[in-house]
Amino acid sequence: MPEDQAHTVERTLVLLKPDALVRGLAGRVVQRFEDAALKIVGVKMKWMDEDFTRRHYFDLEERLGSEVYNLTATFMQQGPVIALVLEGYDAIATVRKIVGSTYPNQAPAGTVRGDFSHMSSAASVTVGKAVANLVHASGNKEEAEQEVQLWFDKDELYDYRTLAEIYTS
Repeated sequence: MPEDQAHTVERTLVLLKPDALVRGLAGRVVQRFEDAALKIVGVKMKWMDEDFTRRHYFDLEERLGSEVYNLTATFMQQGPVIALVLEGYDAIATVRKIVGSTYPNQAPAGTVRGDFSHMSSAASVTVGKAVANLVHASGNKEEAEQEVQLWFDKDELYDYRTLAEIYTS
């Protein structure tokens, strides 16, 4: 099979944002990842301080401007987040598909954002708040590697076999 079509086991970072926690949706969101045969290999809860927020969103201000960075930072610091490292075949693309478009009003039904959120970019600007979209998911392999290293030490990530892996090997 050509390399561009090869399916590989990857690890990716997912953050359940403060709005997912205050709405009591964490379990329902995690269930969707597990239903897609993604394995949780790291998990922690963290309250992001100013320094850590800057490190996580290191290029956001440069890409989208100070206003977007400040709204995002304020939003992410309003409550704790749950950080997950998920592992599986094509995990990065699979997670992105499960969560849906960044803007919930553009996310199709059946995705996390399409089913549980509704805010548009225009509404965000109108109310002067970040888009409440429940989840952050790494956008590509390089971002996933960087974010996993930022959020987790090596000894906080676990290798184990799921029941499905045991029965298929």
